[in-house]
Amino acid sequence: MIELVAELSRGPVFLAGEALECVVTVTNPLSPTATSASSEALAWASAQIHCQFHASESRVALPPPDSSQPDVQPESQTVFLPHRVSSSFTDLLSPGERGQCILSTPPKILFCDLRLDPGESKSYSYSEVLPVEGPPSFRGQSVKYVYKLTIGCQRVNCPITLLRVPLRVLVLTGFQDALFPQDEAVAPSSPFLEEEEVGRKDSRLAELAGEFLMAATSRRSLYLYNISDGRGKVGTFGIFKSVYRLGEDVIGTLNLGEGTVACLQFSVSLQTEETVQPEYQRRRGASGAPSVSHVTHARHQESCLHTTRTSFSLPIPLSSTPGFCTAVVSLKWRLHFEFVTSREPGLALLPPMEQPEPVVWTGPEQVPVDTFSWDLPIKVLPTSPTLVSYVAPGPSASTVTI
Repeated sequence: MIELVAELSRGPVFLAGEALECVVTVTNPLSPTATSASSEALAWASAQIHCQFHASESRVALPPPDSSQPDVQPESQTVFLPHRVSSSFTDLLSPGERGQCILSTPPKILFCDLRLDPGESKSYSYSEVLPVEGPPSFRGQSVKYVYKLTIGCQRVNCPITLLRVPLRVLVLTGFQDALFPQDEAVAPSSPFLEEEEVGRKDSRLAELAGEFLMAATSRRSLYLYNISDGRGKVGTFGIFKSVYRLGEDVIGTLNLGEGTVACLQFSVSLQTEETVQPEYQRRRGASGAPSVSHVTHARHQESCLHTTRTSFSLPIPLSSTPGFCTAVVSLKWRLHFEFVTSREPGLALLPPMEQPEPVVWTGPEQVPVDTFSWDLPIKVLPTSPTLVSYVAPGPSASTVTI
């Protein structure tokens, strides 16, 4: 019996283009003093990263794997068409695992012909750069993109045993061009400094990603939107920026004092909009438009009659997926507003402030109302993978017994 443990050095969350580092430890757990103690032998072990794709059969109609054609990336968006990539582990799915492997790194051999005495343990390091051309980790209603580090190990004359470590990969849209600046691409390099060069590029990537996110999400400017229905102005909505990072709060203000239509209640929801691209749609709505799946991540509701100004704050969960677009599906973020307004002009549901004599006032039992909705698109980018691993930790180690 041999115990195989894989532990990620920095948590399970990574940014595409970063180097994943994992320590694989192989142990013969038998005590040297045990009567049945004997040395154990393994033929080989290798590791690779792969992305598993699964599509809902009721929502997505995929072409045969061999008919896929390469795509062109429009507007600096990640475009990824599912196709099968041959590798050593893509056909070895775990029980209950569905879908197809659409992206994999070349397998790397960890060891060959390893023999361990009772109580002996050996560790091996695995490092691989996560591909920048892949999709982000995503579990939606139409499609799923799941990343895993797969370690395969085999005893002599025995089946291959697979150990899978789940990963979460964040893709920073529009950042691919900044991964390797032109001055670094033409700089001379030495083959004797390969490990140092990889570490320098990984550090430089994290620095550039932080600068890119800070520049994109720190711009503040007041955006004002007039909200009105068919009978007049309801109010004015103000927001200070339209680009956010995971973990930030979306803060907005609503000015109802200048409206000519009384607003009785409003609600605002922070939502993601998952849309299957038209060429992969299997089911369409009654109007012929592609069906869309909405998920609400935060919501604020308020009764606001006679309210002049109010505000709200909606947190963006660290566990959610930033906006992205592939050839099969797109994910966008928005603020979804719903307003309830009175049909009666000059509505007054409060008693007069001054009365010569005490009176009993009762509000109306029924008020005729209208409802309408309004959507405001926003952009959500990733944040530091280290922050996500610390605040929303996930399993960073897996174990299997061979």
